[in-house]
Amino acid sequence: MLRFLAILLLLSAHSASAQSALSAADFDDYTRGKTLFYGFQGQVYGVERYLPNRRVIWSFLDGDCKEGIWYEQGDQICFLYEDRLDPQCWVFTRSGNGLIAQFEGDPEQTELYEAEDIDEEMVCYGPDVGA
Repeated sequence: MLRFLAILLLLSAHSASAQSALSAADFDDYTRGKTLFYGFQGQVYGVERYLPNRRVIWSFLDGDCKEGIWYEQGDQICFLYEDRLDPQCWVFTRSGNGLIAQFEGDPEQTELYEAEDIDEEMVCYGPDVGA
């Protein structure tokens, strides 16, 4: 039974990697209006809210939210956030469980997967204010 499960995992991983990258139109159709949680190595990694006009809000689940935009560059979806000048580019594919995001399309880099779509607002705290 364990061998059977290992084979199924290998097949599903292979089929996910064989999927073609989502175009900007497909990515927008899938994500627009949703709040998606992403996982990494079995842990929740962060959450992103996808707004109209390719706008996003990202949080590492710490209440510190960053606004940004996304755009297509080749087969990658790149994100620019208010606190970074360097784009964060990912190749997005779809699996039976949702999105898979490979950083810069490099198998040696971070791979995130869609953990769930809760379809509700994120918790974002206001800016820190000093006395």
